[in-house]
Amino acid sequence: MPPSDYTYDDVGATRHGGFCPPGFHLLHVRTRVGEGEKVFRRASEAVMSWEMHRELGVGIDAGADRAAPDVDVTVTLAGMIKAPCRVVYTVEEPRRTGWAYGTLTGHPECGEERFVVDRTGDGTVWLTVSAFSRPAKWYARAGGPATRGLQGVYARRCGRVLQRLCAPLSEG
Repeated sequence: MPPSDYTYDDVGATRHGGFCPPGFHLLHVRTRVGEGEKVFRRASEAVMSWEMHRELGVGIDAGADRAAPDVDVTVTLAGMIKAPCRVVYTVEEPRRTGWAYGTLTGHPECGEERFVVDRTGDGTVWLTVSAFSRPAKWYARAGGPATRGLQGVYARRCGRVLQRLCAPLSEG
């Protein structure tokens, strides 16, 4: 994984939550998905297998069926904007599952984004989408605050899609 492939320096920094390099914008969106072990397992599988992203309606062209370190992924937005990324790390623990990808040359943004499902002590299942980014292409820069707003909308949609995928399994 040559560092020169990435469009930013702090590769892997989302692992430590809340980190934001100077000149980047921080995003943190947490959505309650449901409750219970079955919901946790279903949400984890949907995140790790790209299902959540596909259900969002974005194109996913991945080098593997599941997220794993060094897997290249190209996300296609609106059928025409290609966003090449690489999975930087994965997390697979008894109560926490997810991954992060970093932007590669050609991505409209520059930075890192992570998608983590966790099950808290009371059994509640959450999706947390966090990122640091800044525009890399002219059209992302031209969008200014609207571009950042769209990132927030995307992160909230991830949560709603995961809620829908897990709803049949919710306990209580």
